[in-house]
Amino acid sequence: MSLRLKTILGIALIEAVLLAFLISMTLNYLESTNYEGLYKRATTTATLFSTTTKDAVISYDLASLEAFSTELMTNPDIVYVKVLTPEGQVFTQAGEEQFLTRAFIEDTEVSAITDGVFDISASIEEGGQIFGRIELGIDTSALSQSIHEARLWSASIAFGEMLLVALFSYLLGTYLTGRLSKLRDAANEISNGNTKVRLSTKGKDEVSDVAEAFNHMSKRLTKEAKQRANYENQLKELNQTLEGRVERRTEQLRNNLYKLEATNKKLQATHEKLVQSEKMASIGTLAAGVAHEINNPIGYVMSNVQRLQEYSETYQEAIKRILYLMNQESADIEPSLEDLMKWLQEQDIDFIQEDVAELMTDTLEGTKRIREIVSGLKDFSHGNTDHVMREENLNEAIERTLKVAHNELKYIARVKTDLGNIPNVRCNVGQVQQVLLNLLINAGHAISEKGIIKIKSGVAGKEVYVAITDNGTGISPKLQEKIFDPFFTTKKVGKGSGLGLSIAYGIMQDHNGRIELESVVDKGTRFTLYFPMI
Repeated sequence: MSLRLKTILGIALIEAVLLAFLISMTLNYLESTNYEGLYKRATTTATLFSTTTKDAVISYDLASLEAFSTELMTNPDIVYVKVLTPEGQVFTQAGEEQFLTRAFIEDTEVSAITDGVFDISASIEEGGQIFGRIELGIDTSALSQSIHEARLWSASIAFGEMLLVALFSYLLGTYLTGRLSKLRDAANEISNGNTKVRLSTKGKDEVSDVAEAFNHMSKRLTKEAKQRANYENQLKELNQTLEGRVERRTEQLRNNLYKLEATNKKLQATHEKLVQSEKMASIGTLAAGVAHEINNPIGYVMSNVQRLQEYSETYQEAIKRILYLMNQESADIEPSLEDLMKWLQEQDIDFIQEDVAELMTDTLEGTKRIREIVSGLKDFSHGNTDHVMREENLNEAIERTLKVAHNELKYIARVKTDLGNIPNVRCNVGQVQQVLLNLLINAGHAISEKGIIKIKSGVAGKEVYVAITDNGTGISPKLQEKIFDPFFTTKKVGKGSGLGLSIAYGIMQDHNGRIELESVVDKGTRFTLYFPMI
């Protein structure tokens, strides 16, 4: 759709809307005023006629009533008139027969008339008593014809004005689009590469301003086209040497990448060594306690074995005597059997039999305890060396870690556990156990006297948590800001490397989890580990 057509349609639409609104308001006003005038005239006529005929009705003067009716009918708009008794009997009537014989239905609104006659009535009263009723009809055809003619004239005037507006819109659109077409053609010339095109700037209207701005733009484009040609020539010259420079730069980047990969591998290896070193340091901290923990069952296992060796010598001697007895003749068996029974009583064979069973049970329990301690140390020292995340239960990891740290903590604090019903999480259980052990050892070091260490596990939202709380010395707010920094420690020289919590922080990040610290000086500390649920 062209701009000229848009201009014509736009102006015509606006004019049509305004005309329709104006004509509608005018016709509505014309109808309402005429209808209101007719209604007032009808009610006035009925009221006056009822007043005029009141005396004649009261005196039953039929001649006067007929004369009044005949005189009223001389009005050209009156179609019929009836004077009735209160019971509806006719005193007199005049007018067209078709309206006199039909049933009377009084009209309340002129606009609702369908038969062309406005029917109205009025009572004949005196002193509050009704003596009769007036019914009359007024012709509305002339009024309807006048309103119809007004509508036709309004439509004709509106149509003529629309034609004039369309003609004016056409002339205006032609004038505007003629100059805009030149601007469009010039723009097409520029898009085709001809930047030297110029427009006439005659006149002082907005189109002339646009043409002047267009000419200015055309000059700028011509200048910039020349500059672009120069830049393209320079780029062509640079492009000839660019490939060689790109290859050299690519080779440098490749070498740097190899160096970065090598450095990253070294850093990763160093990190693994630090983690393993910290793990070994933890094991070293536990070594004395573990040795003492192993010495106890080994001691009574060795004592039991010595006693079993003595009982074994007694059993061997008894077997020799029994074999000797079996090789004797039947006549000599009785005295030898008595000697054997006497010797067995002297050795207290009944006690030996009972004691052997107890010694074997105690020995088995001692070896199982040793196996549990060694197995716990083995699991902790090795863990998941393949760095693979698996579904693990954190409660089991807590119990294994407590077995390893038991002897280190039992003389310092009483450990309370509150392990909830938690789902499995994806983790490297060896690394998690190292974090737990570091936190337990730190908790033990923070307690100066017999204290309490609480371990709690549970679910918070979409995370599984493990909280380790002690009632030790606590950590000041100033030191809490540095607590996870590498090589930072609050312990005495030689008692801590300052890497435990830093490594724990890194391990929790590797697990997409987090570690949070809450501590109050002289009250205690709580470290909480959060793991995302699967």
